Amino acid sequence: MTLKTTLKMSAAAASLAILAGCASTSALEEVRTTAESAQADAAEARSTASQALNTAKQAQRDARAALQMSEKNRQEMNRMFERSMQK
Repeated sequence: MTLKTTLKMSAAAASLAILAGCASTSALEEVRTTAESAQADAAEARSTASQALNTAKQAQRDARAALQMSEKNRQEMNRMFERSMQK
């Protein structure tokens, strides 16, 4: 890095440090409250997503069972039809 770039980065870092030092307690508390609210929202979203995943898995199991039952019924109907054609 050049001296000019280093000086610019040092000035930016110093500005940020000064701004951070000047932040008021109420502003920090507001940021903390916002972060806690965001964490609570994320936890709720994660819970909802987990419930949706469980529901989808159950629906998939039910669909597979219905498909198996349908296949079994189709086979039985074919056997009944074949028996009736043999008579």
